[in-house]
Amino acid sequence: MKDKKLKKAGSSKQKRLSFPSDENKHLWLPFLLDAYFIVYKGIDEAVRTAFKKGRKLACSKGCSNCCKTHQTIPVYPLELVGLSWYVTEKITGPERDIIKTQLRNYKENDPCPFLVNSACSVHPMRPVSCRQFNVFGTPCAEGEDPYYTRREDVLSPIKQYTDRAFFIMLPFYGVEDENERWRIIESGAVHQVVKLMQTCNWKSLADKMDEFERQIAENK
Repeated sequence: MKDKKLKKAGSSKQKRLSFPSDENKHLWLPFLLDAYFIVYKGIDEAVRTAFKKGRKLACSKGCSNCCKTHQTIPVYPLELVGLSWYVTEKITGPERDIIKTQLRNYKENDPCPFLVNSACSVHPMRPVSCRQFNVFGTPCAEGEDPYYTRREDVLSPIKQYTDRAFFIMLPFYGVEDENERWRIIESGAVHQVVKLMQTCNWKSLADKMDEFERQIAENK
């Protein structure tokens, strides 16, 4: 029943992200991409509903306030795996060196280490919390986190979609049984594995990027 409701809701034309060769190599990647697509459809429906009520998005291209000021950005283990893969294997050019430097120098509550030239360098792999954070009304003041200053202006995700996204991701954690997955979601136990972006050991990711580069060089 939950799947049927999701198919009827959300008519976004955006397609699911696809990395065919990588999805064949990394068994966890289809789970993550499927989940992110479900989340996108939920955001699309929630935003369209807000538009019908006369609300206007304050977020726009070039705004990176939340990337600089937010100090409580939740991220789940599978999302961290996705970020690590994308940064290590997909990002090239000058941007790669900038990210490595920021990862090595990162201190808790610094701006997001993936913020490069006021833009998200990992946009395809950004966590659910980043995807769902949309602000209505007026743009954020400098240093403002509207989740705490004006919660009514922050998009409330549609729980049905978010729950389905977690349902899709749970096999990564070894939970295959569908009934057990729904039990974990409905009990809130799924959130026990969450971390904060600001407290992750990002220096180790910079080391991983270096190791990947060494392997590529050796195989040439």
